[in-house]
Order: sequence, then C-alpha cells, then structure tokens
Amino acid sequence: MAKEEKKKAAGGRKPSRAGMGLAASVVLGLALTACSSDSGSTAADASASKSTECPASQASAGAAGGQAGSGAPSGAPSGAAGGASLSFAKTVKASDTSTSTVIDPTGVQIQCGTVEVATHSDVVYSTPTTADGKKAELKLDLQVPETDGKKPLVVYMTGGGFAMADKTGNLNQRTYVAEQGYAVASIEYRTVTSGATYTETLQDVKSAIRYLRAHADEYGIDPANVAVWGQSAGGYLAAMAGTTNGVEEFEAGENLDQSSDVQAVVDEFGPGDLSKTASDFDAATQKTYLAAGTSSAQFVFGAGTKKSLDDDPSAIEAADPSTYADSSDPAFMLLHGSADRLVSPSQTLTLHNTLRAKGVDSTRYVLKGADHGDLSFMGGDSSAGLKWSSEQVMGDIVTFLGKHLAG
Repeated sequence: MAKEEKKKAAGGRKPSRAGMGLAASVVLGLALTACSSDSGSTAADASASKSTECPASQASAGAAGGQAGSGAPSGAPSGAAGGASLSFAKTVKASDTSTSTVIDPTGVQIQCGTVEVATHSDVVYSTPTTADGKKAELKLDLQVPETDGKKPLVVYMTGGGFAMADKTGNLNQRTYVAEQGYAVASIEYRTVTSGATYTETLQDVKSAIRYLRAHADEYGIDPANVAVWGQSAGGYLAAMAGTTNGVEEFEAGENLDQSSDVQAVVDEFGPGDLSKTASDFDAATQKTYLAAGTSSAQFVFGAGTKKSLDDDPSAIEAADPSTYADSSDPAFMLLHGSADRLVSPSQTLTLHNTLRAKGVDSTRYVLKGADHGDLSFMGGDSSAGLKWSSEQVMGDIVTFLGKHLAG
C-alpha cells in the first residue's frame, strides 16, 4: 500500500467519545517488571538521577496478587460487562513456525550495572486535550548511558490492555538496553480510561518521538536513528508506529516540524487484527474476547461502545498495522510465546507474513513454551516473565537494534 493509500485508509474513522465504561475482560498486559526506586520530578523541573545498579524485577504495588482469571490487576479500571475477569485461554492452538526462529530461552537472566546510566524522570512530552475537554500531561522517563557520543533512541511502550499505561514498568529490561548504548524512553499514553481510541494513542507515540527529536541535543540523542519497542498492547502500538511512517492521520500535537518516522520496530507478543486476538484459543475464550464493550472494542469504536470487535470489519481493518504495511516500512522484529494465553501467537505471525510479502525486513522469534510475558503481574505467576528477560532473548533484541540503528 503506497503512502497516499495509507492516508486514505486511515481517514474518516474517528470514533465517538460518548460515555465511558471499561470491560476488563481482555487486558493484554501491564509490563514484565516495575521498580519504584526511580526518582521523580515535576513536569516543569524534570530531574536527572544516576545509578549503576541493576534495578530489581518486582511487581508494582498491588499488581501481583491473585490467580489467573481472578480479575483485573489491582489499580486496573473497572467498568462495563459487570467487571468481567481476565480471560485466559484454556487451550492454545499451535501456529506455523516455518518462517520463524524457534528458541528455548531457559538460560541465564540479564545482568545490569556495567555502565552508569542517567535517568530523566517525568519529562512532559505532550499536553493533548482529552475527550472531556481537559488538558492532559503525558510524561516519559528517559535513560541515557554515560558514555561518549550521541545515542540511538529506543522508545518503549508498556502493555496495559489499552486501559492503562504505566511508564515505570519493565525497568530491568529497559536498563539493560540502555547499558548497551541506547537512550531508552518509556512513555505513558492515553488509554480508553480517558476516552482515547487507537488514533489518539498512536498520536501520543508519535508525539513522544517528535519531542525527543526536538530535544535530541539536550539529551545526547542521535535523531537519525530511532526505534520503537513495545510489549502486548505496547507491541501493537510499536507495530502501528512502524507501518504508519508518513501517515498524516496520526500526526497531531506539538513539535510537528519534527519527523515521527522510525527506523526499526520490536513487537513483543502484540495483537494486530483485534478481532482475531483470540483466534488460536478455545471457543469459550473466543466468545469472551468478542463480547460487546470490551476495552479493545472501546479502543477501536470509542468509549462506552456497545459494539463487538466483529461488528465492523472496516473499522478493525483501519486499526490493523497490516493494513498500512508497504515496502518502505522499517525492519521489524516480532516475538511471541508458543503458549501465550492472552494474545494468540498467530497475531504476530500474520503481521510477519504480511510484512515479508511487502518486501519488508521482518524476523519473528517464537519462544518455546513461553506464556504472555507479563503474567507475573496478572496471574500470580512470578516466573512467567523470566523467559522474556533471559540473556538469549534480550541479546537478540539488542543485536537487532545494533543492526538497524547506526551507532
């Protein structure tokens, strides 16, 4: 699809903002790890702190308790559908791995602390107007290694089922990547709790990229080399950012004189076609995912919707990163667990095959036996994220970034 055709596909589909209500039945992920030790600052006076210690992997307050299926994590918004609990698939159909690399990531865990890293906390990157007419302050946390030269930029988006976006999550993996020579920015973004749809949320991602390019000299960033990296719902946003380079529909906010284009994409267990998120799962789970008014449905159709994800195929197509894929897209790295019970493994496979068919450099890894990477938060399984923070997996990610971001 040419860039002009991408613009046509994206246009004219802004959903309504009437009402609000959140079904927590399909929460796609919080983040693998979080750390409460980051020093904060006001938006007007973002401060920098330094640490050479590797941050501990720990669940954010209130998020780790409970068993799978017991409900949304503490702090998750409640709402429609009777506060439905999380739906973990009982069965996961095996997907084709013939175009993917299967790995068994059971080796040692990543280690940090080898490079001093400066952290800039609570940097305000955008002040969009929310659905209720109020101004929001969107913030990011930026880690920059204390080494010579400008650093390629990696913009990270946490998961959260399109219902929350905790930028403090996954601190150990972000720190590991920063220590390899990258400026790593973890961003918060608008979600369905503020009436946002995928259009506004993707605009936020692009706003963060533009802001960091505008302030590249201040933070020692190389503005010519930018990657996006996300997990679960954040993986979806990373994929959308990668396939919509140059699509004006998703450009809004400040620093519009800067480019939001990215040069590489890392998508970990993200959905693509939101109507098929449960396509590999048992019939009962598929039915739950296609219930009316879920958070994913609100993310497409707007707050308070009574629609199901299978009610409007054209709207789903407009929200699918595959729709915008063309030969000009940056290189992609996609990763999925073969036993993911929240996002069907075939989701990244479909996007991978579409990208390859368009001539895009796409590599997909399947982690043998790995579940959804953030179940340590949602399901009471403290070991669920370990495959995702192994040296093997994180090393492959860093190698991909090094290949596609000149340093």
